[in-house]
Amino acid sequence: MEDRLAVYLGHIVDAARDALIYTEGMTKEDFQSDRRTQQAIILNLLIIGESATKLIQNHSGFVEKHRHIAWQSMRGMRNRIAHGYFDINIEIVWETVISELPKLIRELEAIQKQD
Repeated sequence: MEDRLAVYLGHIVDAARDALIYTEGMTKEDFQSDRRTQQAIILNLLIIGESATKLIQNHSGFVEKHRHIAWQSMRGMRNRIAHGYFDINIEIVWETVISELPKLIRELEAIQKQD
């Protein structure tokens, strides 16, 4: 696997794992009342989205080969966070962490083992 490609994938997996660690044992209500954890998660989602953007821009063949991964959604979330910080829907952030990040980690780890 190409060096920068591996780095970007590593950033995504690490940020997703960190987000899951930060929310471990939390309920949705805990998360909604914990601004510090919200901000930590938002930073990790920005890292994921920025890395996905770099993959889209610089490794289009890889992205096309693995189009079952929601690269554009990651990039879109990054853009929504970066450009609309005060309008972030914390409920969507929570659902992303709980529903999407575990699946994303599994998918990317499988890809890392293949390539």
